[in-house]
Amino acid sequence: MKTRKLIVRTVGAAVGAGALAWLATAGGTPGAQAPAGGTPVQAVADEAPGYAVEDFNYPNADQILAEKGITLKRGDGHITLADCVTGTGQLEVWARSKDKVCFDVTGTSGWLTLEIPSVYGVRGNDYATQVDMTTGTEEKSFDVAKNSWTPVGESADEQGREFMLVEIRTSA
Repeated sequence: MKTRKLIVRTVGAAVGAGALAWLATAGGTPGAQAPAGGTPVQAVADEAPGYAVEDFNYPNADQILAEKGITLKRGDGHITLADCVTGTGQLEVWARSKDKVCFDVTGTSGWLTLEIPSVYGVRGNDYATQVDMTTGTEEKSFDVAKNSWTPVGESADEQGREFMLVEIRTSA
């Protein structure tokens, strides 16, 4: 008899708890009625912030253009403009219009689209690097030697034309 009463009490408690849980859940769904005299319950997700979507635009590009005259467009974040520091393994871009411009490179690969006019040389780092350049409507790509100076643009052009650096790509 004791066992039977224990089973009945346990089942009764479980049914009661289930009913309360159902009522609480139903009260939180959109369109559910509010409890008598209570306020409607709103779903928390309605107030959550939206999704962050990466557009690959270079952060603070307008400020960098205004301060340094360098147009940085888009990239994956693995090639970033940096203050030049000797001995740090930076990628160095040499241009008549800007002197030396340095980039930190991280990760196993990276890319950056930009505009630096009158580029004539790039000093590579530990990464395999390729730069794309334009002069007028002509496009040229140059492989940059690791950890050494590579003539590109006008210094590698038979006609000595000015070239604009438009993309840097790296891989480990």
